[in-house]
Amino acid sequence: MQGPRPVVLSGPSGAGKSTLLKKLFKDYENVFGFSVSHTTRQPRPGEVNGKDYHFVTREEMQKEIDAGEFIEHAEFSGNMYGTSKGAVQAVQAQNQICVLDIDIQGVKNIKKTELNPIYISVQPPSIEILEKRLRDRKTETEESLQRRLTAARVDLELSKEPGLFDLVIINDDLEKAYSELKEVLLEEIKKTEESRKS
Repeated sequence: MQGPRPVVLSGPSGAGKSTLLKKLFKDYENVFGFSVSHTTRQPRPGEVNGKDYHFVTREEMQKEIDAGEFIEHAEFSGNMYGTSKGAVQAVQAQNQICVLDIDIQGVKNIKKTELNPIYISVQPPSIEILEKRLRDRKTETEESLQRRLTAARVDLELSKEPGLFDLVIINDDLEKAYSELKEVLLEEIKKTEESRKS
């Protein structure tokens, strides 16, 4: 694959990945691009097909997975999610650093591909703080909240595996977390900006 190295961002829901990414995209306009994931779940209000997700049927997605079109995929809460090769290539074709927001299983799957991204884990200071953040969002039922917390515990346990991530950011102070994120990406950001000029 041509273009700058992609970035794999992993970490439990509520750890602050979206907030960090929003800052990054704002500060470095057009340097980063999201790979748009596929999902079989129904769109939430305000979500746009092709922008937030590629919303597809289970049959369509399974067919593409079987054809080897996916870098990684997983099932969560009865829905399938995945990253297609095409989605990453679409970002790289625009000479952007492709950002993949994926769970720990996805990270392990990507390790088996030749994608060679920078692996970053964003983690909450504690499960208690994570629970408070998720409750404050008021987007979860109690049942889905408990599922997310269980997934987060597993996620945090698995992410301790040596060598799995190039960087682990404990997000208890947004500015500090953001400067750690920027620092590890600086080289790729520079390369991208320079190749734009040429």
